[in-house]
Amino acid sequence: MSGAPIEVWRGGVNAWDCDVMGHMNVRFYVARAIEGLAEVAAALGMPDAFSPRGGATLKPLEQHIRFLKEARVDAPLHMTAGLASFDPAGEAVVLQTLIHSRSGETAATFRTRVAHASTRDGRSFPWPERSLKLAEALRVAVPPEAMERGLMARPERWSASMSDADRLGLTVGARGAVSLADCDVFGRMRPELVMGRIVDAMPYLATPIKQAAAAGQSGSSDRIGGVSIEFRLAYIDLPAVGDRLVLRSGLAASGPKVQTLVHWLIDPLTGQAYASAEMVMVNFDLEARKALAVAPEGLTALQALVIPGLTM
Repeated sequence: MSGAPIEVWRGGVNAWDCDVMGHMNVRFYVARAIEGLAEVAAALGMPDAFSPRGGATLKPLEQHIRFLKEARVDAPLHMTAGLASFDPAGEAVVLQTLIHSRSGETAATFRTRVAHASTRDGRSFPWPERSLKLAEALRVAVPPEAMERGLMARPERWSASMSDADRLGLTVGARGAVSLADCDVFGRMRPELVMGRIVDAMPYLATPIKQAAAAGQSGSSDRIGGVSIEFRLAYIDLPAVGDRLVLRSGLAASGPKVQTLVHWLIDPLTGQAYASAEMVMVNFDLEARKALAVAPEGLTALQALVIPGLTM
């Protein structure tokens, strides 16, 4: 039996949502998707899933994102969602599509694996009978544009740790602590702020990448930027209020037009990972506003930055 997607979010792009590239920053894509999960939960008979009143919630475990068409200031957007898969034991994969409301074009797709989890301790448990029945009307097929394209094969296990970050010489891009404003009603860091820490850390990696990509090109490296086109995030054990964190990052692969970067968000006390992410980034000519193929000299310089064996 197949259902139909439902609308789970509607709004627009604010000036403060945008970055130096002039379009909505990737952290706000994740924020919209996480907000949309509340409507998905309600459609599954869980209207209090993201409220302190709720006994169970939808806990994000892993997320795949494709960025397909940029969204600029004042662009109206809406999001639909359905269930790509549903495991009675307590998990589901939610397919969300962010759409340009004027043109109907897809801005981004999200496949988010969630757990039906206790709000008290975060442990997964089987769906109730009412959710099993309601889920059937939400079943949808996954279109090709929502599938992986440039990411590496999913690892068997998440490999992030402080000891491996030190061994591989990963760049320190962020360091700090989780504030109350960073957290959801259950006291855990909001998933979009994992993306936010990655975005804030990008200059530490972007500068050497831009300089390498500029080799053999005419003009300054300042005209070269990077645009994220695909992401995979694993929310392993998100930190709570007051927990410290460190982001370690590196270049995992490089080609003439794209690079693959890996980011590990780590607890400096235990050395264990809070989250892990892999992103595909396109070299972008900021003046011509199009993808940029680096010269052979630039590709050689980029390859020198690649860290062999680096995965999520």
